[in-house]
Amino acid sequence: MDRKKAGNIITQLSITGESSIKYKIRVDVLNEDPTSTSILDLQQEIKSSSLVKSLLGTKRAQQPSRERVYNKWTGPHWILANLANLGYPPGDPDLKSIRDQVLDSWLDPTFTQTICFDETPPYHKLKGGVPIVQGRARRCASQQGNALYSSLKLGFLDDRCHQLAEMLIGWQWPDGGWNCDKKAEAIHSSFWESLLPLRSLALYTHITGDKKAGSAVERAAEVFLQRKLYKRLSDSKVMNTQFIQLRYPNYWRYNILIGLLVMSEAGYLEDPRCEEALDLLESKQLPDGGWPAEDRFYQTSKPDISGYSRVNWGGVNKRKMNPWISVDALTVLQRAGRI
Repeated sequence: MDRKKAGNIITQLSITGESSIKYKIRVDVLNEDPTSTSILDLQQEIKSSSLVKSLLGTKRAQQPSRERVYNKWTGPHWILANLANLGYPPGDPDLKSIRDQVLDSWLDPTFTQTICFDETPPYHKLKGGVPIVQGRARRCASQQGNALYSSLKLGFLDDRCHQLAEMLIGWQWPDGGWNCDKKAEAIHSSFWESLLPLRSLALYTHITGDKKAGSAVERAAEVFLQRKLYKRLSDSKVMNTQFIQLRYPNYWRYNILIGLLVMSEAGYLEDPRCEEALDLLESKQLPDGGWPAEDRFYQTSKPDISGYSRVNWGGVNKRKMNPWISVDALTVLQRAGRI
């Protein structure tokens, strides 16, 4: 990426009114010390920002029934996930009640108890638990993975995090990933379900030094690297057109940008199998130096509909820079040595 163009867009994002964007530029792109006084002060700005207040909503919204913890995209599960990606200050006691709701829900036997089958039984008989079909755990591991990553990123490491990590490692499929497809003939991992477990176990390994988790990360990374982060093994064609469309937030979905970001966090961005995805990301850069949002997974107009977001994350405009996508793209390219 052209140094002058990069400098211009970095400067533009550095003076934006959004404190989280400033934080990401200074810490993730410019490699400022995250423990410095100025950065810690900036994190306090993030905590008190209007964006965070919008995410948290009312006190009532923070304390839903267990069934609504995963409510898209306003439930506590997603509140924690978004805060973890914003540079919110870690260890904040104000978040403990939300954290407890999320961890206690995903560690409930409804989502953890294993039930083994030789073949998939009728779907109406699968009431909770983790079906083990043909030796593979059929579980939406992105849920526990997201909860683990959010808890660790926000500074809440406790025994429940260790439990989540152990569960994810135990559910890992032979090819290295995860999948919730209950059909017996499903034998390959899902990109959708594998990225967040990989991300969370990479951070867990970094914090704890756990060797089992580190081995799980190596195996999971291969699921993506073998496919160059977006191509089928059989014919090298694009696996899914959604994989090459830039969006923010990604929630539990996948595209090359979040894939590259996780590869950088896990230590695999220098692998040559990332090169084509990096090239594709660079090719999407706008003339002004930023990157657009090409689509989105949220809506902001109907609060009672699933998928409602209290925050408009820059909207969708293929000709206009989206700051959230642009700062992540800059982070990836800087870590890859392309700036």
